[in-house]
Amino acid sequence: MDNNNNKYPSSSIEDPPTGKKKPTTILLIPCLLLTTSMLLIYLSQNKIILISTTTSSGSDHTSGLRDDSCLGRYIYIHNLPSRFNKDILQDCESISRPKDKTSMCKYIENYGLGPQIGDGVSTDSRYSPSWYATNQFMLEVIFHEKMKRYECLTRNSSLASGIYVPYYAGLDLRRNMQWSYNISERDASGKEMFKWLKKQPQWKGMSGKDHFLVTGRISRDFRRYSKNNSRWGTNLMLLPESQNLTFLTIERSPISHNEFAIPYPTYFHPTSAVEIHQWQEKIKFTNRTVLFSFIGAQRPSRNYKGLVRTQVIQQCKNSSNTCRFLDCDVKANTCDDPITLMKLLESSVFCLQPPGDSLTRRSVFDSILAGCIPVFFSQGSAYKQYIWHIPNNSSEYSVYIPFKELKNEGKNKIEEILLGIPNEKVVGMRENVIRLVPKIVYTKPNRYKPVGETLEDAFEIAVKGVVKRIEDIRREIQD
Repeated sequence: MDNNNNKYPSSSIEDPPTGKKKPTTILLIPCLLLTTSMLLIYLSQNKIILISTTTSSGSDHTSGLRDDSCLGRYIYIHNLPSRFNKDILQDCESISRPKDKTSMCKYIENYGLGPQIGDGVSTDSRYSPSWYATNQFMLEVIFHEKMKRYECLTRNSSLASGIYVPYYAGLDLRRNMQWSYNISERDASGKEMFKWLKKQPQWKGMSGKDHFLVTGRISRDFRRYSKNNSRWGTNLMLLPESQNLTFLTIERSPISHNEFAIPYPTYFHPTSAVEIHQWQEKIKFTNRTVLFSFIGAQRPSRNYKGLVRTQVIQQCKNSSNTCRFLDCDVKANTCDDPITLMKLLESSVFCLQPPGDSLTRRSVFDSILAGCIPVFFSQGSAYKQYIWHIPNNSSEYSVYIPFKELKNEGKNKIEEILLGIPNEKVVGMRENVIRLVPKIVYTKPNRYKPVGETLEDAFEIAVKGVVKRIEDIRREIQD
């Protein structure tokens, strides 16, 4: 039943489907002896089960007992030297910026999810164990921790559909930028990492075209063309070897052929499909008293992104009491509080998502998590980025307002457009936003996934996407 106290209409959403597995009778047939591994093959109704006795270094798990759901999904993890990942976390103070109010060390806790929030975000205690103060740059750690527990790991790289390189490139960049403006020193880690990779037998088969790497920063941070020491970033993605890898990053370069954007981490890391459904039910009936809101800070108005921000902030302030602006200026501290942020997003019908330092924002995914309809001012903020996680029917879950309409058509254009959307359209858009929640959250790395659960989180969708890409590359090579 809907909440009649809502100022703006709430939504309805269907229960997610559940899958059931049929019992099967297994028949043992002779095993096949391979040169590097021994596989026992079982046949049953439309099913093949493999037991790999391979043992080799380079992964955290053995292949173990596998059913056909793992065929074509096996992942091999490179056992990189610790200086490329573990040592960076142990030296966590080096990745904390001088202007940061708190040390980055606390965000490494709980598999990279950060400190547990507790009872804060929701008044219902059922949700509190899965809420964390997650830093937006911790994706590399979260992804690695989830990959260690991936259901289709193998120590036999010849079985692998993809090979994961757990290099924390974004955290390494932050560490090196702290102490060195010498670009040769900044770029050294990436070159050393590839030097190590090229010595491994797994690299030689496809020259790295079956390898993938995850970065927790935007692509631009790894595309420094200049040899000027004062310029930001490294040249990791410009190295010759990088052209063969698949990069998963929070924001891709529009000119890159081998980068794919995946969601920023949010504050919610559930343990089950049931818990996600409970959250969807909660935000469906949330009392939304604010028509639109913006959480962010001003940017210099010398470029397109800064001009958009200026217009958005001014129009929010000029609205007829329908917009709330949460100022995230460096002097403010409210934007560091997940509870404050989520409460505003949950109380808003629309959430404004103008570009900032780059085209994308973590706030896009926080707003989806809150059931708040995102409003974009650039096609590059989401539509051309997250092709695996967000559908291409953009008008069904978001609003797009070209910047030229803000600039040329009145000081309250945003309010006018949003007020003009019929209530039934708003309800439908919110339903579609709520349906996106499972696809944009990273479930807790150590969660147990029940047999038959069909839920795919942001991690699993990303892995499926990269495996398909590598499969397509293999097919092209063979043809």
